[in-house]
Amino acid sequence: MSPTPAGFPALLQEFFQRRLLAERGASAHTIASYRDTFELLLRYAEQRTGRTASALTLDDLDAPLVLDFLDHLEQARGNSPRTRNLRLTAIRSFMRHASLRDPAALPIAQRVLAISPKRFDRPALDFLSRAEVEALLDAPDPTSWSGQRDAVLLAVLYNSGARVSELVGLRVADLLLDRASALHLHGKGRKERIVPLWKSTAAKLRAWLRRIDQSPDAPVFPNRAGKPLTRSGVEQRLRVAVANASPRCPSLAARPISPHTLRHTTAMHLLQSGVDITVIALWLGHEDTATTHLYIEADLAMKEAALRRLDEPSLKPVRYTASDRLLAFLEAL
Repeated sequence: MSPTPAGFPALLQEFFQRRLLAERGASAHTIASYRDTFELLLRYAEQRTGRTASALTLDDLDAPLVLDFLDHLEQARGNSPRTRNLRLTAIRSFMRHASLRDPAALPIAQRVLAISPKRFDRPALDFLSRAEVEALLDAPDPTSWSGQRDAVLLAVLYNSGARVSELVGLRVADLLLDRASALHLHGKGRKERIVPLWKSTAAKLRAWLRRIDQSPDAPVFPNRAGKPLTRSGVEQRLRVAVANASPRCPSLAARPISPHTLRHTTAMHLLQSGVDITVIALWLGHEDTATTHLYIEADLAMKEAALRRLDEPSLKPVRYTASDRLLAFLEAL
């Protein structure tokens, strides 16, 4: 029997409840990302069509509207091409589900699925020097509750290389401080990993635990209300630390520094210390070691060391002269 055709609202609800949750077991991060995508898309479609979200049909979400929506994300909302591509991934996933659930949706789905992700230049990985890290770790005020929290937070970020989502999701039960000190991190796609801790980081965490609720489900890094710090909260506290550290280390003030910068810094310092690239991939929770190889490409010191092992060529330079006017034209472009 062929599937019974369903309207767009039913298809979308089924996509989230059945496809993502029941069949794929998608993580909370994936659900939240896909939810945000469709909230933005439906609001945009409402403005374009003049109909409410519940009155929209799949025909309204054709390829031209989706393309205009993606342009809107970049031009009106200031999203990066990377964010644009993430939104497109969510839409394409829904369209694949819709085409299987309702064969009549196949023509529309195929045209949306034909939309290609936008290519973009990858910026060079930014990371901090060891002197900059030391200045940053010493920046929080040790006499205040928030300063003590921030000092432990920054130490854990640098020690673990955790993503900010993993950091704010840390619970007291995730701290393994009895024997071999380590963190139990819950990464993207329900992937979990254990990251070892330096003795100094473990000591800071033990001291910090005495200042907060020690229930297993309590957040390791709470705000004043006892709730987990949010991503924006971590970013704001990092900005405060950078501002406090800048007088001691002026180079910090001249660059954008995010929690992900500390993650890059951890990877680069491990690499420069001689840690194998596959171990760094496990440390960071990279599914593909090709992602970790970006740190090798970014390390200019390693490239310079490799270059020093080679003798410079002693050949005299030869100037190339094109033998044809058309070739000369092309060479001059």
